[in-house]
Amino acid sequence: MNQQQLLGARGEQAAADYLCAHGYRILERNWRCKIGELDLIVADANDFVLAVEVKTRSTNNFGTGFDAITPSKYRRLQRLLLAWGKTRGRYVGRLRIDVIEVYPQSGGYRCQHHEQVAS
Repeated sequence: MNQQQLLGARGEQAAADYLCAHGYRILERNWRCKIGELDLIVADANDFVLAVEVKTRSTNNFGTGFDAITPSKYRRLQRLLLAWGKTRGRYVGRLRIDVIEVYPQSGGYRCQHHEQVAS
């Protein structure tokens, strides 16, 4: 695993830890199908299912993690969440996509959670 992959894996773990500490339950990690991948699929306290895109950045030199969510990326994430629900037999009503930006800092990671993003 190269340094960038390692940073991404650690960032996803930090995001998963953050979500669990805030009452979410991780249903699946790195779910893949022919159209792409979802980083995290989680359920909130009301068992509402949503997809979480994790963007780990060591700097903002090329923009924030949130900036990387373009309208086409957002639509793909919606399609992926619907596909996940279909393959798992789980109803996904209102589509909710969250983004967590993860920034390494001394002693750990800082997570910035953007809820219910829109394209």
